[in-house]
Amino acid sequence: MALSIRLAVYPIILIRTRLQVQKGRTHYKGTSDAFSKILKFEGIRGLYRGFLVNAFTLISGQAYVTTYELVRMYVSRYSDNNAVKSIIAGGSASIVAQSFVVPSDVISQHIMMAGQKGYRGRLEMFQIPGTTRRNFGQAKEIIVNIFKIDGPRGFYRGYLAALLMYIPHSAVWWPSYHFFAEQISKWTPSEWPHLIIQGIAGPMAAIAACTVTNPMDVIKTRVQVGDKSISDTFRQLLREEGAWGFTKGLTARILSTAPTALALVVGYETLKKISLKEEFVATRHW
Repeated sequence: MALSIRLAVYPIILIRTRLQVQKGRTHYKGTSDAFSKILKFEGIRGLYRGFLVNAFTLISGQAYVTTYELVRMYVSRYSDNNAVKSIIAGGSASIVAQSFVVPSDVISQHIMMAGQKGYRGRLEMFQIPGTTRRNFGQAKEIIVNIFKIDGPRGFYRGYLAALLMYIPHSAVWWPSYHFFAEQISKWTPSEWPHLIIQGIAGPMAAIAACTVTNPMDVIKTRVQVGDKSISDTFRQLLREEGAWGFTKGLTARILSTAPTALALVVGYETLKKISLKEEFVATRHW
């Protein structure tokens, strides 16, 4: 199911990356404009550049959920506050998950950007007129170039930026999810299945988390495909595009994250109810 969802939302993920990296509106005016131009000049395949590499990030999901539940159970020994448990568990899960995600992100984002006409990235990836490179070939070239320029550390470029984005994202998402679920349950008929309430709360929490953390997401993406530090990237973006620059790609990010959050919540809560072990029953929060 996770792979099917990633397949459906991947074009929006690619669009978000290009919107965040571009200077001002040099190539695309927004999400819909980017979609139509990429489809026109690069075809359907252009919307799926780097998909196979990016799909490897899906393995982080199991690591994230497992870490979240184990840490949440541990913290529950010391606190009954849902927000406290969610923030600590979500932050810990993000640290573990990003160890798997960042290398795939770094490689796939270079592939995403390489298809944009006139783009000259850190690895000097150029679009060759009249030719089309296979995604696997590009991935191999990018991996070799990253290793030559930065060594193994290059595959974790932007790791700190990723943590500075994903830890707050989790810290906002989980408490928001529980808050929205509780509020919605107060305003809906008692006979409503709780899974429906959770299915509504998940995307709402995703919208809140995306809005709060989008500035850091823009910086993270630029750091991973560029050659500047977090602080230099922040100053450059603020100087060239102002505060508005930190909202780049927000619509696309919400459009790609909300469906994923819906599927995550439904699958996560359903699986927990089916497979929850006896020792975890006291810690469940549905």
